[in-house]
Amino acid sequence: MSASPSSNLDAAFAALADPTRRAILARLALGEATVAELAQPFEMSQPAVSQHLKVLEEAGLIAGRIEGTRRPRRLANEGIEAMDRWLDMLRKGLERNYDRLDQVLAGMDSPKEQARRGKRNEQADPKNRR
Repeated sequence: MSASPSSNLDAAFAALADPTRRAILARLALGEATVAELAQPFEMSQPAVSQHLKVLEEAGLIAGRIEGTRRPRRLANEGIEAMDRWLDMLRKGLERNYDRLDQVLAGMDSPKEQARRGKRNEQADPKNRR
């Protein structure tokens, strides 16, 4: 039985909570890399990096392949796209909020426009003059 989309997202965002795993993903955005290559910028052992890679793989964010004795990792399209779809839903909600705010602001006059309109009304209506 496969995991539900929400549990996949939960695993992906939980994996991203760790700064080392985010750094690994940022490195993999540049291209495939082996455990040894991924471990270079960190002060940790290759087995420790392998544990981070396992979490990222289980979350569906990276995938590996076997190339002789090398096992390079790369970003996994499906996991990244699932997060992107979820974030896109939030972006669209924000855009709707901003559109509503723009409409409210467009319906409001600036203080200068209010003052100009007030002067015109005073000039047009003799009862307003003192």
